[in-house]
Amino acid sequence: MTELLREPSYIVIEGVIGVGKTSLSQLIAEEMNARLNLEVVEENPFLREFYVNPSANAFKTQIFFLLSRFRQQQTLKQGELFQEKVISDYHFDKDRIFANINLSDDELSLYNVVADALAPQIPTPDLVIFLQASLDTLVDRVTKRGRPMERDMRRDYLEALAEAYNHYFFHYSGTPLLVINTDNIDFVANRRHLDDLKRRILTPFEGTLYYVPNWEG
Repeated sequence: MTELLREPSYIVIEGVIGVGKTSLSQLIAEEMNARLNLEVVEENPFLREFYVNPSANAFKTQIFFLLSRFRQQQTLKQGELFQEKVISDYHFDKDRIFANINLSDDELSLYNVVADALAPQIPTPDLVIFLQASLDTLVDRVTKRGRPMERDMRRDYLEALAEAYNHYFFHYSGTPLLVINTDNIDFVANRRHLDDLKRRILTPFEGTLYYVPNWEG
């Protein structure tokens, strides 16, 4: 059956805050001459307040993200017909990961009503790439990029988020899934790393695959 598999056209790159989703998405899109679909985070007017006082601002922050991502995915769905490849730096289901961490039970019930109504209208990727990193690596990367809205982010929140991502993707079966530990990989600075990953991405597979680098040194 392997010979019938086709090279992925719609690729989603996911992972915790600071793991390197956007940087890798930009590189892969350039390498494949693909349309780049980046999540719009900074436009959420409630995000900074959420990091300062999560419980008071979680629901409105999450609903804004849900509807914003839905609108963007609808635009993407319309444009797919005219673009050979699409690379996105988020999966629509990521919103549920955050919602399950951030919302109270009553808020989550209401959120799920809205999310369940929107989900069937979302295009399905051909491949999802899940980037992982240790907590120390994530904290270091978030600190180095220095986004103002992330200055108040707690280490324990980042840890809980990483655990939630790991749990979600451990049970994920919606598409082929490529899992990559990025602690010792630098796709931006090391061309060998990027070339090796590109070869892996362009080789179709089924199920879940844990990426094993194939380079010297």
